[in-house]
Amino acid sequence: MYGGKLKEALLAMAAEDRRVRSELAADGTLFDGYHPRMREVHERNAARLLQILNDHGWPGRSLVGEEAAEAAWLVLQHAVGNPPLQRRGLELLKAASGGEVPAIQVAMLEDRIRSFEGKGQIYGTEFDWDEQGLMSPLPIEDGQNVDERRIDVGLISLEQDIQQRRLRVAQSQERPPKDWAARQREKENWLRSVGWRE
Repeated sequence: MYGGKLKEALLAMAAEDRRVRSELAADGTLFDGYHPRMREVHERNAARLLQILNDHGWPGRSLVGEEAAEAAWLVLQHAVGNPPLQRRGLELLKAASGGEVPAIQVAMLEDRIRSFEGKGQIYGTEFDWDEQGLMSPLPIEDGQNVDERRIDVGLISLEQDIQQRRLRVAQSQERPPKDWAARQREKENWLRSVGWRE
């Protein structure tokens, strides 16, 4: 795949991801753990992205254009069941030359990986339900300086982000888990099963 075909493939992968997510969100089943249909899309897209990385390296803006490069990032961000791919992708994103990859994409992927590994995130972009039933950021390393780091990569303040996310959730069909502790156990088991944690 070169040029146009690579671009088309990336856009199609992201479009399928968004379509399935929208369907599952509309009927409310997206929010009941990791939906099998969503997982299947993520796994299939991850396998295709791995082949692209092997053949081309990171498909940045200069290779596929801004929209398809963003699609590649979306596929990588959603490859949650493939720790080696996400870690390799983060290395490629960090190594990309100036202008190829927006800093916010690097920040978000780094936060996702660190959260999955059980470490404090750097930028506060990963959220989940807390024990009080509020959508809140997962633990943050050096939380006192998080807004400074967020501003550096083009993010709004953490407080603004919290407010916006809680408003979006309130307007959606997503609701806190009925049993928060059970959900945490389920999440921990999944993280171990795919290799994020030992």
